[in-house]
Amino acid sequence: MTRGNKVQSTLTSASVATPIGALVVIEDETDALFMVEFADCDDRMERWLHHRLASGRFALRAGTVSRRTREAFAAYFDGGVGSLRDLPVRLDGTPFQNAMWTALRDIRPGETLAYGAFALRLGRPQAARAVGHANGSNPMSIVVPCHRLVGANGDLTNYGGGLERKRWLIDHEARHAAS
Repeated sequence: MTRGNKVQSTLTSASVATPIGALVVIEDETDALFMVEFADCDDRMERWLHHRLASGRFALRAGTVSRRTREAFAAYFDGGVGSLRDLPVRLDGTPFQNAMWTALRDIRPGETLAYGAFALRLGRPQAARAVGHANGSNPMSIVVPCHRLVGANGDLTNYGGGLERKRWLIDHEARHAAS
């Protein structure tokens, strides 16, 4: 802890195996997701966590994820691509980031949207770059589906987990969205 702040929340970290690599899943004491990131993206994860843990508001321990979370991820990768939608999340970004991340969850599996079109959907037509920046700061891989945002011409652009995973996720969702 720093600056004499009292820990407000204990976070639990665990690994979840997926067909595209292990995920580190961090939940708070209410089992709300706090962070989901691919294990091999540890630099990105450490930067995001460092800021939050250094504030003294959070303590982190190893453990297991809730049954609901395990079952939702298993269902998603088995083809139930809408199964992550109802998982509770605890967003810890700026007001704009939180609003954007919340709105990302409204993009349906199998649908992609250009950054500019998403900014328009947010009612901020000039904010395509801000959307891109907030998208890159998303701490909830797959659950807050930043992979569903694409370039203006439909090209895959920037994904913290790598473009191969982004392509896999988009293809997986497109295959199973209609089922």
